[in-house]
Amino acid sequence: MKLSFLREILPDIINIHFDLVCYHKLGNVREKTMELELHLDELNILPEGYCTSEYESKGFLPSSRIQDFPIRGQAVYLVIRRRRWRNKFTGKELRNDYSFTNKGAKLTQELSDFLKDTNRYS
Repeated sequence: MKLSFLREILPDIINIHFDLVCYHKLGNVREKTMELELHLDELNILPEGYCTSEYESKGFLPSSRIQDFPIRGQAVYLVIRRRRWRNKFTGKELRNDYSFTNKGAKLTQELSDFLKDTNRYS
Protein backbone atom coordinates (compact mmCIF):
# COMPACT_ATOMS: atom_id res chain seq x y z
CA MET A 1 0.00 0.00 0.00
CA LYS A 2 1.41 3.40 -0.94
CA LEU A 3 1.16 6.58 1.12
CA SER A 4 -0.44 8.42 -1.81
CA PHE A 5 -3.32 5.91 -1.83
CA LEU A 6 -3.84 6.29 1.90
CA ARG A 7 -3.90 10.09 1.56
CA GLU A 8 -6.75 9.73 -0.92
CA ILE A 9 -8.96 7.83 1.52
CA LEU A 10 -8.46 10.32 4.37
CA PRO A 11 -10.91 13.22 4.68
CA ASP A 12 -9.74 16.49 3.09
CA ILE A 13 -9.77 18.26 6.46
CA ILE A 14 -7.12 15.81 7.72
CA ASN A 15 -4.97 16.19 4.59
CA ILE A 16 -5.07 20.00 4.90
CA HIS A 17 -3.71 20.05 8.46
CA PHE A 18 -1.64 16.87 8.76
CA ASP A 19 1.08 15.02 6.87
CA LEU A 20 0.84 11.24 6.58
CA VAL A 21 4.30 10.17 7.74
CA CYS A 22 4.06 6.38 7.65
CA TYR A 23 1.76 3.44 8.21
CA HIS A 24 2.03 0.02 9.83
CA LYS A 25 0.04 -3.16 9.29
CA LEU A 26 -0.25 -4.94 12.62
CA GLY A 27 -1.85 -8.15 13.78
CA ASN A 28 -2.27 -11.75 12.83
CA VAL A 29 -4.04 -12.90 9.64
CA ARG A 30 -4.99 -16.30 11.10
CA GLU A 31 -6.59 -14.73 14.16
CA LYS A 32 -8.23 -12.01 12.01
CA THR A 33 -6.79 -9.25 14.16
CA MET A 34 -5.40 -7.09 11.35
CA GLU A 35 -4.96 -3.40 12.10
CA LEU A 36 -3.84 -0.50 9.97
CA GLU A 37 -2.10 2.28 11.89
CA LEU A 38 -1.63 5.63 10.12
CA HIS A 39 0.85 8.09 11.62
CA LEU A 40 0.01 11.76 11.08
CA ASP A 41 2.07 14.82 12.03
CA GLU A 42 0.52 18.28 12.15
CA LEU A 43 1.95 20.65 9.56
CA ASN A 44 4.05 23.54 10.86
CA ILE A 45 1.37 26.19 10.25
CA LEU A 46 0.46 28.62 13.03
CA PRO A 47 -3.22 29.21 13.82
CA GLU A 48 -4.75 32.20 12.04
CA GLY A 49 -4.04 35.56 13.61
CA TYR A 50 -0.61 34.74 15.02
CA CYS A 51 2.67 36.13 13.67
CA THR A 52 5.43 33.73 12.66
CA SER A 53 8.08 36.18 13.86
CA GLU A 54 6.72 35.97 17.43
CA TYR A 55 6.33 32.18 17.69
CA GLU A 56 8.66 29.24 17.21
CA SER A 57 7.82 25.57 16.83
CA LYS A 58 8.71 23.59 19.94
CA GLY A 59 8.07 20.09 18.67
CA PHE A 60 5.05 17.91 19.26
CA LEU A 61 2.65 17.10 22.05
CA PRO A 62 2.39 13.41 23.04
CA SER A 63 0.66 11.44 20.28
CA SER A 64 -2.99 10.41 20.44
CA ARG A 65 -4.29 7.11 19.04
CA ILE A 66 -7.81 7.41 17.63
CA GLN A 67 -9.87 4.58 16.17
CA ASP A 68 -11.35 5.33 12.75
CA PHE A 69 -13.73 3.42 10.49
CA PRO A 70 -12.48 -0.01 9.34
CA ILE A 71 -11.10 -0.52 5.83
CA ARG A 72 -11.65 -3.93 4.22
CA GLY A 73 -12.16 -5.62 7.56
CA GLN A 74 -9.09 -4.07 9.17
CA ALA A 75 -9.35 -1.89 12.23
CA VAL A 76 -7.91 1.55 11.46
CA TYR A 77 -6.13 3.74 13.99
CA LEU A 78 -4.84 7.27 13.48
CA VAL A 79 -1.77 8.12 15.54
CA ILE A 80 -1.76 11.92 15.58
CA ARG A 81 1.03 14.19 16.78
CA ARG A 82 -0.05 17.81 17.24
CA ARG A 83 2.43 20.67 17.22
CA ARG A 84 3.02 23.27 19.87
CA TRP A 85 4.53 26.72 19.46
CA ARG A 86 6.09 29.02 22.04
CA ASN A 87 5.97 32.80 22.07
CA LYS A 88 9.57 33.99 21.91
CA PHE A 89 8.91 36.92 24.26
CA THR A 90 6.35 35.69 26.81
CA GLY A 91 7.04 31.94 26.78
CA LYS A 92 3.29 31.24 26.42
CA GLU A 93 2.54 28.02 24.53
CA LEU A 94 0.09 27.83 21.66
CA ARG A 95 -1.55 24.94 19.82
CA ASN A 96 -4.24 24.56 17.19
CA ASP A 97 -7.73 23.75 18.36
CA TYR A 98 -9.37 21.35 15.93
CA SER A 99 -13.05 20.58 15.99
CA PHE A 100 -13.61 17.98 13.29
CA THR A 101 -16.74 16.79 15.01
CA ASN A 102 -20.24 18.18 14.67
CA LYS A 103 -21.56 19.99 17.76
CA GLY A 104 -23.32 17.59 20.13
CA ALA A 105 -22.06 14.54 18.23
CA LYS A 106 -18.97 12.41 18.05
CA LEU A 107 -19.09 12.33 14.27
CA THR A 108 -17.15 14.29 11.70
CA GLN A 109 -19.12 16.99 9.90
CA GLU A 110 -18.94 14.96 6.65
CA LEU A 111 -20.33 11.79 8.25
CA SER A 112 -23.00 13.71 10.13
CA ASP A 113 -24.18 15.35 6.87
CA PHE A 114 -24.16 11.98 5.10
CA LEU A 115 -26.27 10.33 7.82
CA LYS A 116 -28.73 13.24 7.79
CA ASP A 117 -29.16 12.90 4.03
CA THR A 118 -29.76 9.13 4.19
CA ASN A 119 -32.44 9.62 6.85
CA ARG A 120 -34.34 12.23 4.81
CA TYR A 121 -35.16 9.88 1.96
CA SER A 122 -36.20 6.78 3.88
